Amino acid sequence: MPRRLSPFPAPMLNRRRALQTGLAVAAVAGTLPRVPFAQGGEVNIYNWDTYIGPDTVDDFTAATGIRVRYDLYASSDEMFGKLRDGNPGYDVVFPSNDFVERMIVADMLVPLDHGRLSNFGNLAPRFQDPGFDPGRQFSIPYFWGTMGIGYRQSVASPDSWAVLMDSDEYAGRISLLNDKNLIQMALLYLGYSLNTTEQAHLDEAVELLIRAKPNVKAFAPDTGQDLLISGEVDLAMEWNGDILQVMEEDDDLAYVVPKEGGLLWEDDMAIPKGGPNPDAALEWINFILDAEVFGAIATYVRYPSPNEAAKAYIPEEDLENPSTYPPDAVLDKCETSIYKGEEVESLYETALTRVLAA
Repeated sequence: MPRRLSPFPAPMLNRRRALQTGLAVAAVAGTLPRVPFAQGGEVNIYNWDTYIGPDTVDDFTAATGIRVRYDLYASSDEMFGKLRDGNPGYDVVFPSNDFVERMIVADMLVPLDHGRLSNFGNLAPRFQDPGFDPGRQFSIPYFWGTMGIGYRQSVASPDSWAVLMDSDEYAGRISLLNDKNLIQMALLYLGYSLNTTEQAHLDEAVELLIRAKPNVKAFAPDTGQDLLISGEVDLAMEWNGDILQVMEEDDDLAYVVPKEGGLLWEDDMAIPKGGPNPDAALEWINFILDAEVFGAIATYVRYPSPNEAAKAYIPEEDLENPSTYPPDAVLDKCETSIYKGEEVESLYETALTRVLAA
């Protein structure tokens, strides 16, 4: 969901960080996996913005001979909307876990040929058989993480969603996300499930957020971390990886999952029906699953890895960072978003529209 680094180094990364990353990727490049059945061609990737290593695309082409067209989107809703009425030509997409289930129900995904995914065993066992896609028939995990609050430690020390939604203490210094996750975090703060199907609960969340609007500087499209590091806000509802990226540049910044809990998410790789290059799509997915390749990406984007073998190539300081790999006590307070059917999903979309339009 996230959240995420583009195919090119992001401007916010300092030279030290860029050099470290370049060395890590260079080390990988010398041992790039060769795909024996690669015959050139093209693969069309549709991924979240800021969510790949700086050299991953070029390394894939060097290893396989396959050219890459790499397009970006800002939300699962945007991706789903573009593919719902017919695939315009994408071979691999990166839906969040609830959208994987939604796309399976809508018959939008191609079953995966696990015989072509020799690196599947690199995944940690807990990621190999999720409830939303038993046996990983249609999806392969990419990254996972939490949603919480990024903040400036010299100004605030939040432990609750209340500072963003139910207080004027930081009026004008707050950014909130402008997608349905906003509604879900309000539900958690109110003590409800973020998957509730009760209209009364959604109405209460809408009313809470409308009351909070005068205190909000921006409803950001997954750019709260940029507002935070630029000094425009002091608190931002954001994805953990996005905040970890800017924490590299400013040691006054920190991240916390509020005491009410947060969203526990997973983004996945999947092959949409109608893509022109399904064989190349499988090669892309298997390449990403390579331990060294995935380790280099994880080191760069700073999201927790579902690839157990890749952890050998991720810095120990990242693996031991509770903001990246939260302890069980934090994860136990979090909830995973599930697909609730088109009728209920539309209720969440309507709730968000009511807040933004108020």
